[in-house]
Amino acid sequence: MTAKLAFRTRQGRTSGTTKRVRRASKEQLQRIEVLKRQRERIQAVIASAKRSGLLEEKTGRIAGRVSAELIAQAKARTGLTSDTELVEFALASLALEDNFAETFRKTQATVDPSLKLGF
Repeated sequence: MTAKLAFRTRQGRTSGTTKRVRRASKEQLQRIEVLKRQRERIQAVIASAKRSGLLEEKTGRIAGRVSAELIAQAKARTGLTSDTELVEFALASLALEDNFAETFRKTQATVDPSLKLGF
């Protein structure tokens, strides 16, 4: 991956502008990929909530006091900047949770006897 970050410096203002672009480090590229995956996850949750009709009518209101540090870390982790977006994403994540892990644990190592496996 040859992504470039916009680290630019200007030199020689009187004789024109020279721009120098520094290549991103491996750690920066990994962080960019993590942020992309997080953004994709957020977009998928919000899109699913919209398809489910959970975001059509915004007449509800929620209020509460929480730690400013909790809000800051949640915003940093998700990349969301609005309190409303953050609460909407958090609630949509809970509302759309499929309980896969719990169901998997309950059915692990079992097969429905009526299931035709083809052999």
